[in-house]
Amino acid sequence: MSLLVVGLSHRSAPVSVLERAALVGDEQAKLVQDTLAAEPATEAAVLATCNRIELYADVDKFHAGVAELSTLLAQHTGVGLDELTPYLYVHYEDRAVHHLFSVACGLDSMVVGEGQILGQIKDALALGQELHTAGRLLNDLFQQALRVGKRAHSETGIDRAGQSLVTFGLEQLAQGAPVAEWARGKRALVIGAGSMSSLAAATLARAGVSELVIANRTLERALRLAESLAQQHAATPAAITPADSAGAETAAETGAETLREGLVARAVPRDRVPAELPHADIVVSCTGATGLVLTAAELRTALAQRAACPPGAHPAEADVSLLDLAMPRDIDAAAHRIEGLHLVDIESLAEAAAEPSGAPGSSAGAMAADVDKVRAIVSEEVAAFGAAQRAAHITPTVVALRTMAADVVASEIARLDGRLPDLDDKQRAEITQTVRRVVDKLLHAPTVRVKQLASTPGGAGYADALRELFDLDPQAVAAVSRADGSARTAEPNDPKGGRA
Repeated sequence: MSLLVVGLSHRSAPVSVLERAALVGDEQAKLVQDTLAAEPATEAAVLATCNRIELYADVDKFHAGVAELSTLLAQHTGVGLDELTPYLYVHYEDRAVHHLFSVACGLDSMVVGEGQILGQIKDALALGQELHTAGRLLNDLFQQALRVGKRAHSETGIDRAGQSLVTFGLEQLAQGAPVAEWARGKRALVIGAGSMSSLAAATLARAGVSELVIANRTLERALRLAESLAQQHAATPAAITPADSAGAETAAETGAETLREGLVARAVPRDRVPAELPHADIVVSCTGATGLVLTAAELRTALAQRAACPPGAHPAEADVSLLDLAMPRDIDAAAHRIEGLHLVDIESLAEAAAEPSGAPGSSAGAMAADVDKVRAIVSEEVAAFGAAQRAAHITPTVVALRTMAADVVASEIARLDGRLPDLDDKQRAEITQTVRRVVDKLLHAPTVRVKQLASTPGGAGYADALRELFDLDPQAVAAVSRADGSARTAEPNDPKGGRA
């Protein structure tokens, strides 16, 4: 195993660099494909979130691997290598495993203990499987990381410390007030219908907003989200409302509306955001757009239109609350300086999370105890994963040895047939079975013991010793390895950790 990870995250780089380095569109797919094409790498996967970009690879040379992966990250993020390098971190072999398992448990997240990272790891594995860039090592690694993350959440109270970035962001907007009290009765606009936006919409619906508008480039996806929320909150369908769309004839043009007591949930195309913006008290945006979704000029225009609304149309407080969870940012950073707006973005969330009093969760003592328990789980799982990988490394050699022994037995039985042609079938079968039992007994203890020794730290050399002692054909061992790797990557996804 020569696992290498090169990456940057909110812990190593400022948000301004992370924003510029964000992989958008199909850049993730291009990055892993180019990594696999690079000479040092035989497998590749990329974990990209709003807080991190990490490139995982199985490499045969450490220094060449670090240089190549760093260069690829610079090329695909568009940040110059000289500028990017000071923010990169490198983990190798067991340290790389430890890092991913810690990430999966939420220990390395901006909001410690948050569970959304598991979905993002699942997506990274799915991409690697789809593009066939994840082989046996990375399939095993990412699937085990998912299991470890789930184990940490089920066996400890890390969930008490952890919450979603959405909830943390809303808490920052609420400025100390309970989110449910702060949000109740307000009108919310959610831009985007991906996983983060969907979570934001669900959270706001639970918090009791009076109106929820979901704007997305693909209206059908926004409609599905609105319908899902309506069902979860016991909504009943109602008539479609034109809502400032004179002449529109279809739901796709105007947005579909679903009602329940106290809640209106609507889906609209993203190009209707300027029309919806003046009526929103809370705006959450998380899209994959490469440019700004809300510019300073658009926000100023919306504020002017909002000021012209009749008295009582909006809550008493004047500020419009903006939550930008996108990377790169969706909302112009100039909004921080516009009177009447309260913007919370990834950068301000990072600053809040870094403050002892700003970290979300239960009491500091309980949180520390949970984190310690999770760290113990990670250490245990890293040791187990390393042992399993080392044991798996020697398996092709053991299989090749037993294949060679079987060939020797077959050859000697054939020679015996030539020397003793008068043996009947029963005698020949008994002699064959006896010879096989002798060979199996001779090989049993050494092969069992060598597997045990190989699973210990530094045990990789036992496979080499076995090949040397028995003069095993390297091509035969490699053939077993290739067959095993193909079978492993073709297996159905593990229901405990792989794709759903």
